[in-house]
Amino acid sequence: MGESLSPWIPSCNGSIRVELDGQRTTGDSGALLLREALDNSGVIEALEDNLVDPRHPLRIRHSLAGQLRTLVLQRAMGWIDLGDTDTLRRDPLWQLACSDARGTTPLAQDRPSRATLSRLLTCPGRDDNIDVLHEGLLRLVVWRLTSLNHGERPEQLTLDIDGLPIEVHGHQGGSAFHGLYGARIYSPLVASLAETGDMVGGLLREGNAGPAEHADTWIPPLARRLNESTGASVRVRIDAGFTDNDTLEALEDRDIEYLGRLRSHTGLQKLAAPCLKRPRGRPPEQPREWYHDLAYQARSWPAPRRVVLVVQEHPDDLLLHAFFLVTNLGRFEWPPERVLALYRKRGSAEAHMGEVKSALNVHLSSTDRGASIVQDVMARNEVSLLLSLYAYQVLHGLRSLMERQTGRGWSLRRVREQVLKVAATLSLHARRITVHLGDAADRWWPTLLKGLPKLMALP
Repeated sequence: MGESLSPWIPSCNGSIRVELDGQRTTGDSGALLLREALDNSGVIEALEDNLVDPRHPLRIRHSLAGQLRTLVLQRAMGWIDLGDTDTLRRDPLWQLACSDARGTTPLAQDRPSRATLSRLLTCPGRDDNIDVLHEGLLRLVVWRLTSLNHGERPEQLTLDIDGLPIEVHGHQGGSAFHGLYGARIYSPLVASLAETGDMVGGLLREGNAGPAEHADTWIPPLARRLNESTGASVRVRIDAGFTDNDTLEALEDRDIEYLGRLRSHTGLQKLAAPCLKRPRGRPPEQPREWYHDLAYQARSWPAPRRVVLVVQEHPDDLLLHAFFLVTNLGRFEWPPERVLALYRKRGSAEAHMGEVKSALNVHLSSTDRGASIVQDVMARNEVSLLLSLYAYQVLHGLRSLMERQTGRGWSLRRVREQVLKVAATLSLHARRITVHLGDAADRWWPTLLKGLPKLMALP
């Protein structure tokens, strides 16, 4: 079981004796809860059924499902490095949580090594597999949206698109130094649902990619697939970096509603000039704003588009401030104040994307060792990015359940540290495995276990 250690007595308290006797203990008992949620979603089984596995059947020691489950669960629990699987190799609970086998068999099985998991990233990155991985993430979103709502699906969803710069340490293929961030980065696009906090998609791009590069070919198909999967009407909300003509035209060609901010320039400033006048009367003591519904055609635009000018006045400022929103939302159903209110909800999406980086510490480390070319490195890193979004979605499912059960807000980090990172001891008797939880589980586990059946399995 493990090496024995003569008792160690810390100098702070002679009554304490520290012994290492090789018992079956773990600090990650919450991995079993994540496994339950992941199984309910059915995404691992769907991936195993649809991914093309190029390995020779007689040489397979670890199933595709088991390896994918290992990567997703470890990242959700905060073990983000591939080398962490070696650290957890003898943890009995991880053997149980990631294995396909039942009974006590997982306790006698070896876990996949770091090298094995590294090779796995190559398989889903193939052209015939990457689309399957994208669809799997969408399946997790549909499961999360419906499982806590008695199977009912939303009628309206807002798809937020933003960049998620990820710093790399080294010279990974496709990465580039970016002066704004002062670091070498990749520049992926990430799509989320602001109303619900779900991560719908991710697209890895090179570090020197422009803000809107590939947006016109990626966003419309993603919005269509989300519509087909949920039945909801999907509108797209974008920042100033994505309101180029190619992206707006691509959305208009597919009749997708959109709302985005425009960068100010000379043409817009001339358009706004007649509207930048203070109302008559004494300036108010509180900030105020007003709106103007305009039509504007930039040089690169084939036709005029609806532009909403928002003018802001601050009591301690002599100048008026203005910014511009472009949209194809109907003027009757969407007056300017309602358009502005919808755009301001974009802050929720940015908070969720920040949580992806802070709670999951997404990092991409595949390099161009050996015969790998830049495209191979980019493909492996895109797989790694998507699996991190998978981990977010599973964690988000448990977080949503905790919020439903307790009536209070929870961050992903708090769910992990207070609910999932609980010590436990495993005992084996008569082919039965018993997990004895520590006192830290008393506060939240009963509440969570009562609600766990609400995370219904997808058909």
